Amino acid sequence: MATSTWLSPCLLNERSIINCYTGLVCNYSSLFEKQNFCTKPISASAGVKLIRNGIRCSTLEIESTPSFSIGKKFQLDDVIEAQQFDREILSAIFEVAREMEKIEKNSPGSQILKGYLMATLFYEPSTRTRLSFESAMKRLGGEVLTTENAREFSSAAKGETLEDTIRTVEGYSDIIVMRHFESGAARRAAVTASIPIINAGDGPGQHPTQALLDVYTIDREIGKLDSIRVALVGDLANGRTVRSLAYLLAKYQDVTIYFVSPDVVKMKDDIKDYLTSKGVKWEESADLMEVASKCDVVYQTRIQRERFGERIDLYEEARGKYIVDREVLNVMQKHAVVMHPLPRLDEITVDVDADPRAAYFRQAKNGLYIRMTLLKLLLVGW
Repeated sequence: MATSTWLSPCLLNERSIINCYTGLVCNYSSLFEKQNFCTKPISASAGVKLIRNGIRCSTLEIESTPSFSIGKKFQLDDVIEAQQFDREILSAIFEVAREMEKIEKNSPGSQILKGYLMATLFYEPSTRTRLSFESAMKRLGGEVLTTENAREFSSAAKGETLEDTIRTVEGYSDIIVMRHFESGAARRAAVTASIPIINAGDGPGQHPTQALLDVYTIDREIGKLDSIRVALVGDLANGRTVRSLAYLLAKYQDVTIYFVSPDVVKMKDDIKDYLTSKGVKWEESADLMEVASKCDVVYQTRIQRERFGERIDLYEEARGKYIVDREVLNVMQKHAVVMHPLPRLDEITVDVDADPRAAYFRQAKNGLYIRMTLLKLLLVGW
């Protein structure tokens, strides 16, 4: 790639500079960095005209991505919530995820994370999330310290605070992946720790890595993320996956979200207000068949009994009201897909599994690539 010297440039913004002597577009990750990256000559018809020392400079908008260059530090110190990600970072993450897919299939002996140690602290049950993180770490050459059911089988059972646990475990590891039963616990851990924290689910709060793999799956299955229609079905009040997914979908253009749920577990107002503030169209519906017929994605979730406490009557009222079966498939478009964060109970019938539009096991596999990506980015950068 061509380079130029710093000679009387015309300043466009903090990341893009026109060198008036060479006519090259120079992208700087910082105005105080000496390295620069110059691309194609300026188009004579582009943008605003500036005069500098008698030389006419043409400005144009360019896409500058030096912050995603190989070896650069990842923009985030922790992964706590979906709102941390913008569209540009999401696109870059998905590119790395595609590389991780190639590594998983073709380079089983990868040593990208050799010498790094990941600790998993899971205060709630998990199969896919915990195992996919552990698999991701090992497939990149790293090692794992794991605690399953830390709520019962760690010092938390003795009354140790979360903060003390984090301060202890960070002394044994380079990164901590944590699932907790309290909303906001991941943020508390991140404030306490001096190493990266990944939120693997915090009660009814958020599950950002699930949302990342969900959006990645939609992109791979549907082929686009703008101008899509998505139905979120099931336990929308307690489902942290649908909350995080809604935040990420709001990054894209012309997205419509349909909320289909029993009255007792409707989507909370904070998500609706957020979507409205971002100009995202949404509506609530009681008719799954009608919604499924016009959506690109039907994202089913289970009714979470563990969130109802002793109100089993409310759980029984909600359970089984919306089920994805062959009848729902029959009204869905040919290109549409059914997704589910898993585990499922009876909200998707097993005869759906054989349909090519059943994407939930491919979705789970994509979790490996996304988590390989996040571990790589947080520990060694781009």
